Amino acid sequence: MSTAKKAILRQVDISKRPFKTLDARAGDRLPDQEHAKHAGDCIDSINRYIMMPRQATAYKVGMLKILELREKAKKSLGDKFDIRQFLEVVSINGSVPLDVLEELVARWLKSKQVG
Repeated sequence: MSTAKKAILRQVDISKRPFKTLDARAGDRLPDQEHAKHAGDCIDSINRYIMMPRQATAYKVGMLKILELREKAKKSLGDKFDIRQFLEVVSINGSVPLDVLEELVARWLKSKQVG
C-alpha cells in the first residue's frame, strides 16, 4: 500500500474517533509515527488532525485526484503535455469540487487534442 493511501486511512481513522479520545499523545498510537522525520512534525500533524480531522483527508483525496488527472493528461498528450499549462487549468478556478475539476481537465485535454 502506498504511503499516500496509508496516510488517508490513518486520517480517516482519526476523524472517526470521538474528539475527547484524541490528544497530543495520540501519536504514540499512530502506526507510522516511527517513520516521521521529526517528532515535532508528527505532533504538529496530530494537533492539526485533532482540530480539523477532515481537512487532512480532504487534502490527500484532492492531491491524489490531481495526480491521477496529471497522469491521464500525460498519457493522452504525450510529448504535447506541458506541466505549466496543466497546473494553470487546475488552479485557475480556485477551489472546485473534484468532479468539476475533472470536467475542466477533460475539456482542456479535448482542446489540446483538437488543436
